[in-house]
Amino acid sequence: MQRVYLDNAATTMVLPEVVEAMKPYFLEYYGNPSSLHSYARDAYKGLDEARKTVASALNCKSEEIIFTGGGSEGDNTVLRGIAYSYRKKGKHIITSAVEHHAVLHTLQAMEREGIAEVTYLPVDEYGRVSAEQVEAAIRPDTVLVSIMYANNEVGTIMPIGKIGAVCRAKGVIFHTDAVQAVGHIPVDVAKDNIDILTLAAHKFHGPKGVGAIYIKKGVRLPAFILGGGQERNKRAGTENVAGIVGMATALHHQIEHMEENTKKMLFLRDKLMRGIAESIPDVKLNGHPSERLPNNVNYSIRYIEGESILLMLDLNGIAASSGSACTSGSLDPSHVLLSMGLTHEVAHGSLRLTLSEFTTEQEIDYVLEVLPPIIQRLREMSPLYKKGE
Repeated sequence: MQRVYLDNAATTMVLPEVVEAMKPYFLEYYGNPSSLHSYARDAYKGLDEARKTVASALNCKSEEIIFTGGGSEGDNTVLRGIAYSYRKKGKHIITSAVEHHAVLHTLQAMEREGIAEVTYLPVDEYGRVSAEQVEAAIRPDTVLVSIMYANNEVGTIMPIGKIGAVCRAKGVIFHTDAVQAVGHIPVDVAKDNIDILTLAAHKFHGPKGVGAIYIKKGVRLPAFILGGGQERNKRAGTENVAGIVGMATALHHQIEHMEENTKKMLFLRDKLMRGIAESIPDVKLNGHPSERLPNNVNYSIRYIEGESILLMLDLNGIAASSGSACTSGSLDPSHVLLSMGLTHEVAHGSLRLTLSEFTTEQEIDYVLEVLPPIIQRLREMSPLYKKGE
């Protein structure tokens, strides 16, 4: 039995060169970068170089990068911080119905607290919002538009450049949760008129527990952790230098190898998509057929539930994920798929397979060999499935 990891949208393997780059900051350059001695200077140099690397990848200035503990922290920080800083203008925020829960749950909490009034834009059948929708929703009291760069479940890429142009023309701050995009597709904050961007290292072969926020110069974001003066007085606390160096190393690798990795993953992704569509009846591709991440495959498989598929795949050594919120104890299907117009029944049968540069054609062949018999077996056990259809 092979072991195949196809859950890279959840987290990725840390690159060996990233581990090597981090080691000295545990064993040699372990000083506090805020101190004055040579150990501190060595640590600060690593921190400074990492900031420049991340800034270069996003096409911004290094002083516009603030290091964080990850994507969820970044999203929470941005939403609450902008609402506070611009409260005199208003409290209206625009987002989409398919955002990550780090955005949706934060905004819902802010609504309950009375500090935000939120417009949740509906999406089309592919999970996209349009720039025209955003423009129509902007009001005089709109303080922020927050639209994800690419969807974590179905892989659909949003028209970020067009949305950014609308926000810039209207004088509204534009934030994008780019956790799934950075390191996988080209991201240029200047070209796309992005004012704030959040990212997380572990989505592109960096370590867990580290991320960054890009904040365009001139955008007011208050300090979100008080104490020392780290991260330009925004986030107090001794920096996770080893993790930050690891993130920068991983991002540099991804940028350097993006063209070849994208070509490889597109080939494998499309082979997997074709194989599923040709070998399993009654399936539906979720997400945009072309404007999607190069490593994302998401299908709804009718008459069975995603959790059952995942358990059977795991027994065959294959790691995948489903849109159903099984780990939370909830029976509700994916809010993303429901927002795209799928019924509860169809949405419950979703299967997400996400690739990486380490995925091989032999692994894809193995999945295509194992998956159809699993689906057939589960359907035969399902009261919803009518044989012969």
